[in-house]
Amino acid sequence: MKPMYLSQAQFDKLHSELIQLKKVDRLDIIKAIAEAREHGDLSENAEYSAAKEKQVLIERKIARLEETLARSRVMSEEMMNSSQVHIGSKVKLVDVASKEEIIYEIVPTAEFNTFDPDAVSGDSPVGKALIGKSVNDIVEIKVPAGILSYKVVEIF
Repeated sequence: MKPMYLSQAQFDKLHSELIQLKKVDRLDIIKAIAEAREHGDLSENAEYSAAKEKQVLIERKIARLEETLARSRVMSEEMMNSSQVHIGSKVKLVDVASKEEIIYEIVPTAEFNTFDPDAVSGDSPVGKALIGKSVNDIVEIKVPAGILSYKVVEIF
């Protein structure tokens, strides 16, 4: 199983959510199912059906979070303070052909938001090409339109 790199804050957030689901939400839904069961015929009991559906969703969420946390690795300070690009780095690049500058932040896949144009998932082709590079390295990134070449100008 491939490790998933998370910041400490993201790991703590997911862990707290898992605890909430297991210790509060799961118990609440068990009580709701028990109460709905007392209302009689289960085949025509909308409250019971809704509670069972909610239970399935909670259990799926618990399983997903447990799997994510089991394969997660918290990024250490050592990982974040190197002279090479890593998950958590911001990188200033210059397009070799057009001399246009661009800044990307390499984020863990779990924290990637498609609406942030400056963020790149560490598992994306761009992220994979940048990880491990140093200042002045030339990075060639294969994209559907061809190959893009960038020079790493700054890592911060």
